[in-house]
Amino acid sequence: MSKKNPKHKPVSLPGRPRPSSAAWASEAGSLAQASPGFLAEHGATVPVPPPGVIQCRPETPCRLDEIDPDAPGSSDGKMAAEDELAQVRARIQALQERLYAERKRSLLVVLQAIDTGGKDGTIRHVFEGVNPQGCQVSSFKTPSAEELDHDFLWRYHREAPARGMIGVFNRSHYEDVLIVRVKQLVPESVWRPRYDLINDFERLLTLSGTTVLKIFLHISKAEQKERLESRLTDPTKNWKFDPADLVEREAWHSYQAAFQDALTLCGTRLAPWHVVPANRKWFRNLAVARLVADTLEAMDPQFPEPKADLSGITVPD
Repeated sequence: MSKKNPKHKPVSLPGRPRPSSAAWASEAGSLAQASPGFLAEHGATVPVPPPGVIQCRPETPCRLDEIDPDAPGSSDGKMAAEDELAQVRARIQALQERLYAERKRSLLVVLQAIDTGGKDGTIRHVFEGVNPQGCQVSSFKTPSAEELDHDFLWRYHREAPARGMIGVFNRSHYEDVLIVRVKQLVPESVWRPRYDLINDFERLLTLSGTTVLKIFLHISKAEQKERLESRLTDPTKNWKFDPADLVEREAWHSYQAAFQDALTLCGTRLAPWHVVPANRKWFRNLAVARLVADTLEAMDPQFPEPKADLSGITVPD
């Protein structure tokens, strides 16, 4: 990709080989056990990713062109996945109730993808049935005048989930090293230091009791074309189409390079990135739901003890 866009070369770390997606997949479970003392000390929760999901290794280049956006499976796999999704959603709902009751920690789910990547559909399918009192979705568009008067992280920090809550970022603080970079809204001297600032921000959230689950929905350029065409041909989807999407599509390779740098430079032991093959929506939904459920299960929230001894108490008529 970088050869097609020399202006936006992906960052490579010297002295480190570029692993294949197969190598990442085979070692996906090792990260959670790599330094349990470090993770426990910092309150981080990093579950083993479900099959087919790539957990990017810290300090290792992430190469999106080496990760297949198609998930293995057939029509039978799709039907089985839809059945399992209902069961996983039930897990999320039960665990969210415990998290809300406990009110000691929170979960932040960060969703990033290129245009038509499926962020909205993922949120709709994964969090269906979740108690809205304990879940908040924040979408980040063009910054307002007030937001531009503050530092770039200000608008994201104020939307971070409170204790007991699940927060979902539909786009996130990574936009400030993605679209800002690709469209050259600020010079490189401004956006380049933001990778370290983002890592500091996520470390602060983690140390404050917020588990940060970062998910990149990975689709192919051909799949994006099909989804854009469906918005043109399906009257119920016409409202989704924006001619500006075609302009953004022309910058596909620049966006891929920017995503790779974000996945590489901001994948940490406290908050690693997870790449979900997202060409097949049924696989995407189940994979993200599993990640959310497994993360909540690893957090293991508990109902609080009653405020008083309840034995012998009766409710009067």
